Formats: sequence, C-alpha cells, structure tokens
Amino acid sequence: MIRWWNPVEVVAAHQERAVVRVGGLFLKIDSDPVRMATELDAMDRAPVPTPAVVWHRSPVVALSPLPGRPLAQLGAEDRSSTRAWASAAMAARLLHGAPLPPARGWRADDFAAHAERSCRWIVDHDVADARLVEAVFRKATAAFRDFPLVFTHGDYQAAHVFVEDDEVTGIIDWADSCQGDPLYDLAVLTVGHEERLEDVIEGYGTDIDADLDVIRGWWAFRRLAAIPWMVEHGYDAGGDVEALRRTAGA
Repeated sequence: MIRWWNPVEVVAAHQERAVVRVGGLFLKIDSDPVRMATELDAMDRAPVPTPAVVWHRSPVVALSPLPGRPLAQLGAEDRSSTRAWASAAMAARLLHGAPLPPARGWRADDFAAHAERSCRWIVDHDVADARLVEAVFRKATAAFRDFPLVFTHGDYQAAHVFVEDDEVTGIIDWADSCQGDPLYDLAVLTVGHEERLEDVIEGYGTDIDADLDVIRGWWAFRRLAAIPWMVEHGYDAGGDVEALRRTAGA
C-alpha cells in the first residue's frame, strides 16, 4: 500500500508558542488561551487582510497561507521596493484608524519599567557593558510619554507583513495586538531596517517628523527588550548586542 502524507515543517518554536506547516495549513499552538483569544479577535476586527481561520480547537488554530512573501527578514537582503514599504505603512495607518480593540496595552510607565528590568537583566547576566546599556536606555526614554491610543498590531515586524506586486496581501501574528501607540508599530516595522523609515513615513501619509526621536526611542526599547527574551528562549543574542552598540552610537 502506498501512503501519502504531508511533511511537517517547523516554522517557529519556543517555550510559549509554536507554528508548524502541514500541507496547505499553518498550525499555531499557543499555551496561553487568553493570548490566542486576543489574536483571533484582532484578526476578526482588523480592517486589513489577515490569514483565514480554517478551524480552531484550543490550543491549536489552523490558518490559511498568505500569497506573496514577507516584506523583509532581519539579517537578510531587503528585496522589497519603496512602494512595498509604503504599502506596509498605509496598512498600518488603516489599522490605526479602526475602532479600538478591547485588549488594553501597556502605558508609558509599563514600558519604562520593562526597559529598566531588561537593563538590569542584561548587566546582571554579563551580556553587555553597563555603560552601553545605560546609553541605549537614555535613548529609549524618548518613547516613554503619553500617547494617543489606537488599534495597534503590537509586533508589526516586516517579517509579519506579506506583500505581492508591492501591495500588502496579509499580516500575521496578532497575539500582541492592543490599544497602543501608533509610533510603536512604525518603529517595530523599521527596527533593523532603519534606512526604510523615510519610505514608511511617506506611506503613512501624515507629518510625523517631530516624532522621529520617539521612533528612535522605540528602536532602543525594542533592542533592550529583545535580549533577555532571546537568551531565555534559547536563541543567540550576539546580533542583538551588536545592535545595541549601533543604537548607542546613532
């Protein structure tokens, strides 16, 4: 008897979540039912394209694949056009104009406290020099201010935005969506791709030149917050430490 089966491809996996591809479906497994509920609710509410939910039986949700490819990947050559980056910013602007979701995100004090904890962790674990960490933290403080609340994706990485023919075909990974700062989404989109900020600002379609220091502050926060998470989940944080050095010198 000949048996046919679909191979299982592990797309991403760590202690909290895993994503595997089986045939034409992506199976997302999440240990936190509240986080999964937040993700499903956000995809249902978002006025931008998202993967279709084929079925859901907690702790697993089956999602359809998206056409196209990720806008960019950290550490890989950026092959996307200026127009594609602008389209990603336009999608963010559309999302930010939608009614607020129920999930309440962090406020300025929460971000500041998290950054301080990350700084202590990095220094206590001898991952980076205290003076370097302090320099990056000072840059991050520009972001810790009152901000307007909008519907944010919360992890709007370029790798989570799929494009085809310079248009956005879908956005994945909505588990961190919440009421948040629109500039945080734009910062996450461009962290590691800082040279694309001008394209993103133009595509977003509003004058945010005065807020560039805030975006740079979010870049610094993101760099600090990433290192403890990467190390604790078994990843090599060497590239993130090098990014801290670039951030401190910028």
